[in-house]
Amino acid sequence: MATVNKNLSHYDKATIPNAKDFRFGIVVSEWNDNITEGLFQGAFDAILDCGGVKENIVRWNVPGSFELIYGCKKMQQSYDMLDAVIAVGSVIQGETKHFDFVCDGVTQGIKDLNVQSDIPVIFCVLTDNTMQQSIDRSGGKHGNKGSEAAIAAIKMAQLRKDARF
Repeated sequence: MATVNKNLSHYDKATIPNAKDFRFGIVVSEWNDNITEGLFQGAFDAILDCGGVKENIVRWNVPGSFELIYGCKKMQQSYDMLDAVIAVGSVIQGETKHFDFVCDGVTQGIKDLNVQSDIPVIFCVLTDNTMQQSIDRSGGKHGNKGSEAAIAAIKMAQLRKDARF
């Protein structure tokens, strides 16, 4: 397992660009909100910790993880001044193949947005086997995947800025 003995919330601010001038969108799934709210908070706090400004963060909610694709696309179209978008969701294995279809669809959809648009979309969707695994990765013993996604968003925003020249 990738997160065994790893805390997702640890990062070295000296290696991360200052987020002061960047604008971020965060699209949050309401499904498994006990998990997604923790992920959102981790992302929000990490952006602020790295110099980001609260007024430069836009949040939208969507019903479930599958809807993250459309929400992120519309956010990209509505806020062309955004530097990065973070897609926050949680899909937990159940008794049917629904888990596989949702995980695959969301993964491919977010990949497609990154290919089709100039605004990077960061994948912050937990795809865990159990609720406990999700708890452990949304502020529990493995830290917070939301923090990791925010750091990726900051780095991609900087890459986007640097690539313009």
